[in-house]
Amino acid sequence: APEKSVNLPHGLGAAWGYARILLLFVAFYFMPSDPGPAAASYLLSGLLDAFDGHAARALNQGTRFGAMLDMLTDRCATMCLLVNLALLDPPRALLYQLSMSLDVASHWLHLHSSVVQGSDSHKSIDLTGNPVLRVYYTSRPVLFLMCAGNELFYCMLYLLHFTEGPAVLPGRLGLFRLIFWVSTPIAALKSLISLVHLVSASCNMAALDMAERAKKK
Repeated sequence: APEKSVNLPHGLGAAWGYARILLLFVAFYFMPSDPGPAAASYLLSGLLDAFDGHAARALNQGTRFGAMLDMLTDRCATMCLLVNLALLDPPRALLYQLSMSLDVASHWLHLHSSVVQGSDSHKSIDLTGNPVLRVYYTSRPVLFLMCAGNELFYCMLYLLHFTEGPAVLPGRLGLFRLIFWVSTPIAALKSLISLVHLVSASCNMAALDMAERAKKK
């Protein structure tokens, strides 16, 4: 009985994480031609991300591998969606490329600076540092709102290449268009936070380099 009480939640938590990856493969397969299953699988994968993280924290079963897999899954998911958007909308491909570059570069550099500083997670930051990142990482509602809004923005942008969605205002406004406009300022703020992320991590790395050189002297 004790073994079951420990292993069952752990198995469910891990299953949610791996289910995310399987759902993303389904989404990527359907993205070029079938937006319904693609968007549903993509958004469900993102929803499982919140449950997976909550379960890991509640059961005290977080691991370095789990944190790394979670971050990589997030980055790969967004990047593959942006690749499809670039294929569907060639005139704006440069914007999608810049968004991908900012997303990957900011997270990678911040993760690297965290590892060098000895942090256990890429979400561990110096709370005396940048106030924007402090709010972003210490307020779970803010973090959830930013991530969910950003994913909804790109997902609605993808869906709008196929349909406006169910009518909210007949002949004027579709559901997908409405969600797109609501999520646009959130996505813009998320990009700004990623830029702050990149600058902050760059400054941290520069400070670490200077401190290391000072010790050698």
